[in-house]
Amino acid sequence: MPKSQIRKKKVYTAPADLNPAQIAAAKASRPSAPWVPALAVALIVLGIAWLVVFYLTAGEYPVASLRYWNLGIGFGALVGSLLVFSRWR
Repeated sequence: MPKSQIRKKKVYTAPADLNPAQIAAAKASRPSAPWVPALAVALIVLGIAWLVVFYLTAGEYPVASLRYWNLGIGFGALVGSLLVFSRWR
C-alpha cells in the first residue's frame, strides 16, 4: 500500500503590531463577566417560582390585583433569562 504524503504546515509568526480594530476584536471575544450566568439563573428561578406560586394559589398571590398579568411577569423573567444567556460566552 502506498504511503500518503505528509502535509507541510506553515510556521506561525506572531503579529508585530496590533491596530485598534484587532484590539477591539480581542476584547469582544473575551469571556463574559461572572454575573451574567448568575443573573440568568436567578431570572429562571424567579420566573418559575412566580408562575408556580400563581398557579398553586389560584391567582391570589404573588399580586392579586394583576390577575393574569402575573403570567406575563413570570414568562417575561424566563424570556429575560434567555436574552441574558445569549450574551454569555
